[in-house]
Amino acid sequence: MQRADIRSSMLTAPGSPPVRWRIEPGLTPYDVAVATMEREAAAIANGEADELVWLVEHPPLYTAGTSASETDLVEPDRFPVFATGRGGEYTYHGPGQRVVYVMLDLKRRKQDVRAFVAALEEVIIQTLDRMNIRGERREDRVGVWVRRPERPALPDGSPAEDKVAAIGIRLRRWVSFHGFSLNVDPDLGHFDGIVPCGIRGYGVTSLVDLGLPVMMSDVDMRIRSAFEEVFGPVADDNLKRDGA
Repeated sequence: MQRADIRSSMLTAPGSPPVRWRIEPGLTPYDVAVATMEREAAAIANGEADELVWLVEHPPLYTAGTSASETDLVEPDRFPVFATGRGGEYTYHGPGQRVVYVMLDLKRRKQDVRAFVAALEEVIIQTLDRMNIRGERREDRVGVWVRRPERPALPDGSPAEDKVAAIGIRLRRWVSFHGFSLNVDPDLGHFDGIVPCGIRGYGVTSLVDLGLPVMMSDVDMRIRSAFEEVFGPVADDNLKRDGA
């Protein structure tokens, strides 16, 4: 079964507590983000905290997933590089990119990793649809893509397309962490230091590059609306935590 055919809804049972929704101001150091996710995911798995979605921006950096190849790190001295336990290969994070860390207990939803990835893709696709952008899945490439018909076709004759959002997750005790990143208005030249997600021959784009000059807060509202469609209700949780 292809991901596009997987039922993407991952709602919890009626009466379940809402997912905490936290938007972090400023730029969050990557090591702080990882420590916070580790702590929150453990608390969720232990039944000590409700699920959490945490929206951040990072200073410029590269991260290497569990499948990353050293040959895809084109400029290793350009920005700090962090090895991380999420799936996937190299990706870039930086200002102007909305990173959405998703800490959900799949035991309360559906213990199916492919369905979870499809659900995250659906959140991104619905977010883009709310801004009149058509995002699409590709079975051989995780993430969300947009067609660029104004550009020359690829060597095989297929239409040019760019990646607008990346996904990389990790599960521990069926609680997820890491998540997805959506390019709002990052410096796209910063992606030149890596082969994004190990995929050659395709570009990277952003909402502003696609002609949509939106504020991060506007994008956040649309992400929240799309998330609730797929995963269920959320409630604001913007209290600072130790180390966060």
